[in-house]
Amino acid sequence: MLKKYFEYLKSVRKLSENTISSYEKDLALFMDFLAENNCKEDELKLGQVRAFITLLSKRNLSSRSINRIISSIRSYYRFMQRYEFCKANPFKGIKCLRVDKWLPVFLFEEEIDEFLNIPVKDFSDLRDKLIFEFLYSTGCRVSEVVGLDILDINMKERCVRVRGKGSKERIVYIGEMAYKILIEYTKRRSHYIRKNSTADVRALFINKRGVRLSARGIRYVVYKHLQQSTCQKKVSPHTFRHTFATHLLNHGADIRVVQELLGHASLSTTQVYTHVGVEKLKSVYRHSHPHAKMKDQKP
Repeated sequence: MLKKYFEYLKSVRKLSENTISSYEKDLALFMDFLAENNCKEDELKLGQVRAFITLLSKRNLSSRSINRIISSIRSYYRFMQRYEFCKANPFKGIKCLRVDKWLPVFLFEEEIDEFLNIPVKDFSDLRDKLIFEFLYSTGCRVSEVVGLDILDINMKERCVRVRGKGSKERIVYIGEMAYKILIEYTKRRSHYIRKNSTADVRALFINKRGVRLSARGIRYVVYKHLQQSTCQKKVSPHTFRHTFATHLLNHGADIRVVQELLGHASLSTTQVYTHVGVEKLKSVYRHSHPHAKMKDQKP
């Protein structure tokens, strides 16, 4: 049954390989629980569902992780109901655990400059510099960046066609600095493509062997340059996406435009970035309003 479900996720729902992999891991946990407790998936009782959630809590998983697992299983049962493999969805009435609100880690403009201004000594440095500029200019996810092909770029319009979650496509734009570095990078890239017979001629970001760079490879690039910087924050490729959104909103961009650029299906997902705008308003108020300023004065 699981095999049919994963085929459905791929062919009908058009989910990415990374998303399907997450479903596989979540459902593997559930199937292990069913096997260990001699439970049948089409005869699951409420008490058994609660026992499974209790088991997840004992593993010290976060509320967010547990909610994701519950959501994955709920979707699986919806699939089985739809195709009449079971009559009821035992996870239908299960409420998600309360999740504490989080604020995304982002870089201030002087902090992002440390990554954007790395010295270029060879091809790898130029590629890394472009990766940082590209992540910051477009707000793309790392999975979207590694999937880019050279033909996805429209140099004339300075825009890129990106395939996001669920294979949904959107257009993002390249900043002036990213555009200049991209021109130089494509010239040097051609050298490595010609030099290596096994090279991926389509891939935008490649290593010295001409092979498409992986998500793990980009994470290593960020980690390597983080060690050489003065930044004390925990930085990942996704931090550049947070920084992209935060800086746009902080400089007056409309939140719905940011939502479109990020490829968010829901505006509520984008609203987490508005905290910076609120902090800026508070700062302006404290430094501009007469009564607010009085509070800061020492007696």
